[in-house]
Amino acid sequence: MEVVLNGELIQLPAHVEFVSDVLKHFKVHDKVVVVEINGEILSTIEHQSTRLSDKDRIELVHFVGGG
Repeated sequence: MEVVLNGELIQLPAHVEFVSDVLKHFKVHDKVVVVEINGEILSTIEHQSTRLSDKDRIELVHFVGGG
C-alpha cells in the first residue's frame, strides 16, 4: 500500500494494516506520538482500530528531548 507519510510518498510492507502497525514499523510505538490521518488527529485508543487505506495522508509527530 502507498501512503503519504509526513509529506513523502512511501510503500508500506503488506503486514502494515493499522496505525499501530505503522508506529511499530517505524519504531515510535513506545514514544509519545501524535498521529493525524487525512487531517484528523487520532486518540491513542484509535491507533489499534484505525485501518489504513491506499493513499492515506499520515502525519506522525513525536517529541525529541535535547537542550
